Amino acid sequence: MKKITLGKSGIQVPAAAVGCMRMDELGPKEAAEYIEGCLEAGANFFDHADIYGSGMCEEIFGQAFRMLGQPRENVFLQSKCGIIPGKMYDLSKEHILQSVDGILKRLDTEYLDMLVLHRPDALMEPEEVAEAFDCLEASGKVKYFGVSNQKPMQIELLKKCVKQELLVNQLQFSLPVSNMVANGLEVNMTSEGSADRDGSVLDYCRLHDITIQAWSPFQMGNWKGLFLGSSEYPELNQLMHELGEKYDATDNMIATAWIMRHPANMQMIAGTMHLKRLQEIARATELEITREEWYQLYLAAGHILP
Repeated sequence: MKKITLGKSGIQVPAAAVGCMRMDELGPKEAAEYIEGCLEAGANFFDHADIYGSGMCEEIFGQAFRMLGQPRENVFLQSKCGIIPGKMYDLSKEHILQSVDGILKRLDTEYLDMLVLHRPDALMEPEEVAEAFDCLEASGKVKYFGVSNQKPMQIELLKKCVKQELLVNQLQFSLPVSNMVANGLEVNMTSEGSADRDGSVLDYCRLHDITIQAWSPFQMGNWKGLFLGSSEYPELNQLMHELGEKYDATDNMIATAWIMRHPANMQMIAGTMHLKRLQEIARATELEITREEWYQLYLAAGHILP
């Protein structure tokens, strides 16, 4: 498994994190076997959120990890808070602190390695977030902090008050869903891809040493499903198959290698609960496709080069 540096922390972490959004599909025993396999593959970074399975995913992970008898320091646990499904976003001090207490209880751990704010809150007061982060850091409940789905100016607003480094920004990114690349290539154009929908977040994160965590790396846009094998992307799937034959790799390995080839040193969130697929992704983090192949895949996904 390739390693990357997490933000400005200096910590080396796996280039592929294990996304636990679907862990409620497994029982504790199955989850324990899966976690053990992940660790053997070098994937010891686990990404949670308090809303995944309405908290059940964290609870199953906590039970499963306890069954393994592994030392806590053998894993890096990240979770997210701030979404109240179907109702609102809440980044108030009270909600952040309550959320972390619930997360720790469900994960059966005394601390989180990282807390990530799940979505921007229109009513967020950065002073309250700063107070919550200070409390969590001082109590030892959270070591590091990050954000998810935030634009540069939203991060700057947080940084006005928050003293801790924001190590990550979790953003949707895949071959089809890559506007944060397209808007940098289609500068001064009136094409669809030229629209800057994120405030140049890719360049901002690189400038400020914030690790981009790519979520839904195998998904089409608007939650339409996987692009792997989809009839909507015949040219892309044919090219991935051809490159797979060249590199002795599966399609999901080629899609992973495409993300890993970008010089931003992203960390991919792999949401699979199938160990074989996770093992393939782990190997793919060390597969380096050529510059020409990277652009071929980009064009095959429907993007343009002016």
